[in-house]
Amino acid sequence: MDKETQISAPVSAATRELLERHVRASGVKKGHLVEQALQHYLVALEQLPADVIVHPKLVVTRKSGEAILKQARTGKPTKALRELMR
Repeated sequence: MDKETQISAPVSAATRELLERHVRASGVKKGHLVEQALQHYLVALEQLPADVIVHPKLVVTRKSGEAILKQARTGKPTKALRELMR
């Protein structure tokens, strides 16, 4: 077994609540859950191309947000999208 070390990192209240809820529901220890999640994420970052990693938080500028909104309101769905949604 690898020697363990403790880390400390600030997280949002929402993230902490999700962690606590999962731990209570599953019985998994917090340390194990955090270790597995970090390993999973770090291995994915190493092995997958950067353009396929979808980060859980996207930052949109006002200009790009307005462009997205305009496209959503006026854009027409592609044939592939219509087939996917069926």
